[in-house]
Amino acid sequence: MTRAVVVTGTDTGVGKTVFAAGLAAALGGLYWKPVQAGIDPVSDTDTAAFLGARVLPEVYSLTTPASPHLAARIDGVTINPMRLALPQVDDYLVAEGAGGVLVPLSETLLYADVFATWGTPVILCARTGLGTINHSLLSIDALRARGVPVLGIVFIGEAHEENERIVPSLGKVLSLGRLPMLDPLTPEALAEVFADTIDMAAIRAAL
Repeated sequence: MTRAVVVTGTDTGVGKTVFAAGLAAALGGLYWKPVQAGIDPVSDTDTAAFLGARVLPEVYSLTTPASPHLAARIDGVTINPMRLALPQVDDYLVAEGAGGVLVPLSETLLYADVFATWGTPVILCARTGLGTINHSLLSIDALRARGVPVLGIVFIGEAHEENERIVPSLGKVLSLGRLPMLDPLTPEALAEVFADTIDMAAIRAAL
């Protein structure tokens, strides 16, 4: 039976691919990004594999680094939501969205709508810095408005005690920890920081 969790972000470039890869590796599960927009120089699936995750291939691999609805249009592809069903695997599955919660896959379909059909818990990745309070709370509200269960929030970046306190408090979500920026970013460094800073017990309990 698939035990799935979705990793999404408050925005693009938050760091959710690194978190999703680290989570898949920590769970001993599989990483899956159903729609990849932009593959040069490497795709997010390539990055996840480099960081120690076992990966499933994308359903759609689009060449243009843009919102999936636009990348698909440029590539002459129509994203069929029926093809985006969660893979049935006998393992943990970490599914990563693209960009933020309300990123469009087509003229009528948002990623949050797909999450709602999956019915799986979501972990929201957020920056620690300026602007994260607004973006995080809006993302939480958008998920809940569609009945998507929010497992918790993970902060990514340098420590910011007040932002890391106020967002879970106002959003009424569990804080699952903070992932610092890693330089160099290696599988070993990512695994070590996951063990030290991410609440894996809470994640496992929800799955």
